[in-house]
Amino acid sequence: MCGIVGYFGKDTKVLDTLVNGLKRLEYRGYDSAGIAIVAKDGQVFSKKAIGKIVELEKELEKSDISKFDKVGIAHTRWATHGSPTLDNCHPHFSQDKKIWLVHNGIIENYKQLKKELESKGVQFSSDTDTEVIAHLVQSFYNGDLKKAVQKTLTKLEGAYAIVVVSADEPGRLVAAKKGSPLVLGVSENEYVLASDVSAIISQTRNVIYFEDGELVDIKDGKYTITNFKDAPLKKKIEVIDWDDEAATKGGHEHFLIKEIMEQAKTMEDSCRGRIVSKSGNVRFGGLNTVKDKIARMERVVILGIGTSYYSAKLAELYFEDIAGIPAKAEMTPEFRYKNPYIDEKTWVIAVSQSGETADSVAAIKEAQNRGALVTGIINTVGSTISRITEAGVYNHIGPEISVASTKAFTSQSIILLMHAVMLGRMRGLSLRRAKAILEEIENMPKLAEETLKQNSNIEKLAEKYHKKNNLIYIGRNYNYPVALEGALKVKEIGYVHAEGLSGGELKHGFIALIDENMPTIAVVPQDSIYEKMISNIEEIKARSGIVIAVATDGDKEVADLCDDVIYTPKMKEEIAPIINTIPLQLFAYHVARLRGLDVDKPRNLAKSVTVE
Repeated sequence: MCGIVGYFGKDTKVLDTLVNGLKRLEYRGYDSAGIAIVAKDGQVFSKKAIGKIVELEKELEKSDISKFDKVGIAHTRWATHGSPTLDNCHPHFSQDKKIWLVHNGIIENYKQLKKELESKGVQFSSDTDTEVIAHLVQSFYNGDLKKAVQKTLTKLEGAYAIVVVSADEPGRLVAAKKGSPLVLGVSENEYVLASDVSAIISQTRNVIYFEDGELVDIKDGKYTITNFKDAPLKKKIEVIDWDDEAATKGGHEHFLIKEIMEQAKTMEDSCRGRIVSKSGNVRFGGLNTVKDKIARMERVVILGIGTSYYSAKLAELYFEDIAGIPAKAEMTPEFRYKNPYIDEKTWVIAVSQSGETADSVAAIKEAQNRGALVTGIINTVGSTISRITEAGVYNHIGPEISVASTKAFTSQSIILLMHAVMLGRMRGLSLRRAKAILEEIENMPKLAEETLKQNSNIEKLAEKYHKKNNLIYIGRNYNYPVALEGALKVKEIGYVHAEGLSGGELKHGFIALIDENMPTIAVVPQDSIYEKMISNIEEIKARSGIVIAVATDGDKEVADLCDDVIYTPKMKEEIAPIINTIPLQLFAYHVARLRGLDVDKPRNLAKSVTVE
């Protein structure tokens, strides 16, 4: 869950490239940061700081940068082993301070390795698992950094992406990957290694994605890629389909509000070229090779965690209602430990924005071992999940930088709805209903635009309620996952304790919490269970509870019953939950902003959870 950067190129660019790369990766970890640059004479310049990147920049302003050379490494940390201290901050170094490295992942056998090294007289200066790697590389070093790294890798158990430099070989970088993401940006006489492409895109759009068990050696202005046993590999250079501007705030105060406000466009991008209106069908080019297999499936399992799990919960309803097939959403951290019922007639869909979530990767492998067809819905091209699944669909919504997911949730939900329509047409879904759903999907960008116009009204509601420390969110049927997602958002970025639940659960325990100090946000569109939700609201009001409704435009009954109302356009029941999510995103954003919090980088969280 840390962010790593390595640079080989021009001495005038090394510092800026490393620091700018860290800024782009700060969403991956931000409790400390550091850099190390190897000078031509073999001296190593290193600076570290506790906190965000700006603290590292302050340290660098005090420094003499005249000796900076063209090779350096950098790291932004999300702590797994050891608290955020300067000693635990990366880059880590060997006892002789000749070997320096940065690491993303967890070394599972580090305690055993540490004991072995300590028995040989090695003294440790940190509490991290990473430091054992530096000492191991030193122990194997005999003038060739690559060989020392290769020998070290045979000792490591766990997940890692590492970038290593040596004071004895100032113009060399060696990097390796197993279980954690690593990508190489390739430009003329310049190379950037990073945890993801957001740190690279300002330098080049040409990248190489690494598989587990691969190593790259950058030396004398050239790179070679091998497996861990030194067999040469030929890797394809891929071109990133978004530019540097997509990874900036675009004039907004935060990435989060930018990503919320651009959802009309990302909805359009998610379904562009995929809807065949005349035949009421869906065309996913990434699923063409497995379409016949999909038609034979008897059960669907949707994998996700966090926000992706809530889109999976919504999809569970879509598949059963629209495609007429048993479906179940599964949390990936629990999936492989519960002996799930999976066989060759099960279609498993893995949903992940980053495509690197460690729990999801493990769950996919478990499903594959049981014979399931596994496909993915991924936003990040070239990510691990996109490579290990048999087929899949990309979101095509550009980078999502803010830690809290917004546009990815709506995109995932739309694409899952389209999956359900596609499978439904294979299983007897009527042309009339399929066309009606698809027409409404095509209309969703306009519905989103109308809903986003409520931003100023929602901000006023946030001003009214942002000091409340407890909230309840309720919804039913399609809007139950929306309640879960709304509660998650305000927890993530507003640090507000919030419960998401089905309206039907209310009287089974939760109603004990209702009083004049406990606001409830009720998602109550005019749909097939509208009257049930009205009854739930009346139960709350009878106990002096405060109710904020997300309701269909023009609903006077809700307006008379509730304390405050956020209106969304009238739309089909299947579409409503996706649009209804937007006001809850805006509410959480404004609550967090008014509470003076770091909206894009909430405490203790990282965007891509690449360790278990």
